[in-house]
Amino acid sequence: MRFLRAIVIIGVVLGALFVGADRWAVSYAENRLADRIQARQGLAGTSEVEIGGFPFLTQALSHDLDRVDLKLRGVDVAAEGRKTRLSELDATFRSVKLNGDYSGGTAKRAEGTGLITYADLTAASQTGATLSYGGAPGKVKVTAAVDVFGRVLTKSVVSTITLEDANDGKGGKIVRVRADEVPGEGIPGIEKVVRKKTDFDRSLDGGLPAGLHLSALTSDEAGVHLTLGGTDVVLAGS
Repeated sequence: MRFLRAIVIIGVVLGALFVGADRWAVSYAENRLADRIQARQGLAGTSEVEIGGFPFLTQALSHDLDRVDLKLRGVDVAAEGRKTRLSELDATFRSVKLNGDYSGGTAKRAEGTGLITYADLTAASQTGATLSYGGAPGKVKVTAAVDVFGRVLTKSVVSTITLEDANDGKGGKIVRVRADEVPGEGIPGIEKVVRKKTDFDRSLDGGLPAGLHLSALTSDEAGVHLTLGGTDVVLAGS
């Protein structure tokens, strides 16, 4: 009985040591991977990584991770020389194959969500217009000062925000804002002047992890919500 008791105690101690070592290793790996992702993307803001599955050490030895969750907050995504701030970007990477030097990896598939606040969407428009919720999903209100025949008038229009193909040959997408109707629509010169302030396109794909693309969007009181997905998504790397 004493022998069996000793075996049990030793097993418990070794198990506890293994769990402790495993948890330390996964915490270290999460912090390093978060740093690598932020550096690779050239991101400002904060990043947080959580590696799923237990034990971690056996996954690391096989260079295969079941799941990696990524949270980015207050990050600037640069595309076409322009920056757009994402208040939130949450993504889940599945079946991640690690690089030989553990500097990063590629996920078999990934999905996620993002949020652009109206303040950040206003900054992204670069037209001087102010954007807010348009009262229905997929709608935004655009308010702008428009110079009409020497008179500066403040106009507000309800616009539709959509996701369109970028036609770049890479499957990229652009966020498009177009006014449903504008004051003076149909009057030569007036509509063009107003739409120059209210309508714009922005690409975001170029600033996301390689292989992760926009697939849908909508709007509500909080801002514009993005849906993302992709296959063979590069999580990080050299």
